Amino acid sequence: MTDWPRPSYTGIARVRGPLVVVTGAEDVGWDEFADIRVGPQGAAAGNEAVGNEAVEDDRHGLVLDTARDRVLVQVLEGTGGMRTEGMRVTFSGAPLRVPVGTAWLGRVCDGMGQPLDGGPPVLGGAGAPVAGVPLNPVHREPPAEPVLTGISAVDALTTLARGQKLPIFSRAGLPHLELAAQIAAQASAGDEPFCVVFAAMGLTHADAAAVRETLEGRSASGELVLLLNLADAPVIERTVTPRIALTVAEHLAFQEGRHVLVVMGDMTSYCEALREVSAARGEIPARRAYPGYLYSDLASLYERCGRVRGRPGSVTLVPVLTMPGGDITHPVPDLTGYITEGQIVLSADLHALGVYPPVDALESLSRLMRKAAGPGRTRADHLDVAAQTTAALAGARRARELGELIGAGALSDTDRHYLDFEEACRRTLISQGRTESRPLEQTLDRAWRALAELPRRELTMLPREMIDERLGREG
Repeated sequence: MTDWPRPSYTGIARVRGPLVVVTGAEDVGWDEFADIRVGPQGAAAGNEAVGNEAVEDDRHGLVLDTARDRVLVQVLEGTGGMRTEGMRVTFSGAPLRVPVGTAWLGRVCDGMGQPLDGGPPVLGGAGAPVAGVPLNPVHREPPAEPVLTGISAVDALTTLARGQKLPIFSRAGLPHLELAAQIAAQASAGDEPFCVVFAAMGLTHADAAAVRETLEGRSASGELVLLLNLADAPVIERTVTPRIALTVAEHLAFQEGRHVLVVMGDMTSYCEALREVSAARGEIPARRAYPGYLYSDLASLYERCGRVRGRPGSVTLVPVLTMPGGDITHPVPDLTGYITEGQIVLSADLHALGVYPPVDALESLSRLMRKAAGPGRTRADHLDVAAQTTAALAGARRARELGELIGAGALSDTDRHYLDFEEACRRTLISQGRTESRPLEQTLDRAWRALAELPRRELTMLPREMIDERLGREG
């Protein structure tokens, strides 16, 4: 069968924001990939020639919409310096695809998958559409078994299950990027094949350098794919980066049999890019000017994680997002909370006290923790210790609020024990070094040391035999 060359179209009606409107195009479908050739007549003044030679600029785009013979194309490299004259657009007849395979491991690329590490372009034996392939729900297996991060506050109290989606909620000024990079550097799935895909969106050059330094060891060992979308990159690149990351991760998981942790952040930057494109398209805005399809768009990303029946690998997702003004009801965290299975919330108060990571245990939750922790998975006492620690932290908060109301001197001895426990928990369990990876055994032992600050009569969620074994028998 002969592959006939596809026609090029020169009827450019408008260039607006990151979008180009092509007229006269036929048989073009949504999500088609497009090659855009900007000739010397279509370049902005000052970019028309180098010496005496005319300049041609190759760019790429995706079809957002079609109506009769008019096609709306979003330009991935942005439309800066483009005019309607001298432009030719060729549609590929297929969606945007990227090569997939183990060649991605150990590579550092930009948000479009182009190398930043000085190496050759990433090549693979096969390609896959960046939009992903819908998975029949009956083929899904529920998340199970843990992904251990080496972060005590996460492993002990909000254990991450393989195949789970567990976001990190933060606000500006908190070390969410540092925590995400540390999780990516330290996470493991026991002795089973494991790797990390880290997709960073909207980073400054300084933050990108810090992430690369933190993840250098994992990258050198061939267990990391790093995609860095910088703040000065075209906004459209930001909307493609997480999809490329998930496409690469799906192949590594379901074809190569690896357990893959995908860390994506900042998802708020992604949503703001989506809002900018929506405004350029002239769409009717919804809450806070975000597009009305924000929920379904986020779901199309988050729901690509999981486990597949009959396949050994898994895709576990940790999206990182900042809440503008610390507002958890903002559309991005609000909709994310509906789709995901819990959240890890960072606290400005703990950060002000110098606690790292500033994880608020009472605001955080892993709804699938019981699938990933306990006998046969982590340690037999894990779930009981987590429940007792959380309950004791709630008791400490009540005691602290009561002390603010009536004065610390009027608190009972039991209330003071709870405050002592809170301080011990903060110092012994939650706080740890920025490069410190704690084994789970050590994490749970630290939780026991904090619980020892409480009278035994308050340890109502722990079996007596377990208390005697860990704290010794009462005299």
